[in-house]
Amino acid sequence: MEPTIVPDSQHRGLIARLPARARDYAQLARFDRPIGWWLLYWPCAWGVLLAGGGRPARAGSHWSLLAWLLVGAIAMRGAGCVYNDIVDADLDRQVARTAARPIASGRVSPRAAWVWLLALCGAGLVVLTRLRWQAELTALGSLALVAAYPFMKRITGWPQAWLGLVFTWGAPVGWVAVRGASEFWGWGVLAALYGGSIAWCIGYDTIYACQDREDDASVGIGSSALSLGRHVRGGVAGFYAAAVGLWGWALWLVRPDPLALLALVPLALHLGWQVATLRPDDADNALARFRANRFAGLLMALACGVVGSA
Repeated sequence: MEPTIVPDSQHRGLIARLPARARDYAQLARFDRPIGWWLLYWPCAWGVLLAGGGRPARAGSHWSLLAWLLVGAIAMRGAGCVYNDIVDADLDRQVARTAARPIASGRVSPRAAWVWLLALCGAGLVVLTRLRWQAELTALGSLALVAAYPFMKRITGWPQAWLGLVFTWGAPVGWVAVRGASEFWGWGVLAALYGGSIAWCIGYDTIYACQDREDDASVGIGSSALSLGRHVRGGVAGFYAAAVGLWGWALWLVRPDPLALLALVPLALHLGWQVATLRPDDADNALARFRANRFAGLLMALACGVVGSA
């Protein structure tokens, strides 16, 4: 079958210039859709910055840590996508948006996909060795969650909740990479930061799932966009509000000053704009609002950097 570029691909020009075989593997790891690795990376950065990694006295070593975590996010997001496509090949063939994926279309064999998966995990392992041992153990703690995720859509109407557990695990990794695991008070901060990140992920992935509601319903798999029915916008608003509230609590625990909460105002306004302009039945609109969360992640990183460095 002639290689194709899937409908929601970005950087079409770059991907189109690759040789056909390399293009398939790039698409399999979603290198053509950088939004995924940004969404995986931002919680890592939040943990580092809120833990004080942006302070001038610490910045030298922790800027390199942030760079390594970005490399790890790119590699492990790619590995997760390959694993997801191996497990979901039968379902992907039945959904219009995913039928052209390399494994579902037969352009890449499952055996070759497993080899590519191991190569990406090898890159992630290199990054893991750059972390302190407590952070290494924290990162490895996500493996069971990652392995179970592709099956969640088959057994629950809320697979986005499980994705939230998986895709924001970088927040505790980043925090522990800076602070270690010995500061008891920090666990309250981390719980609020991680909880808010999970709510944020459920919100943005519900927006993303709006693209597939009809296909998901016909195939018989669950999604929060289906579970919310006509209340998608209200549901997303609720998850985003919970995220901002929990993040505000995390920032307050680090710096109990009302001025610290002002750092979240730009982010709250941005998330409000997403909800106000979301049209759940318009696939292009939903995809654009989903991708806007790359900027939301940056705004949260700035807030964490300001408060964590004070």
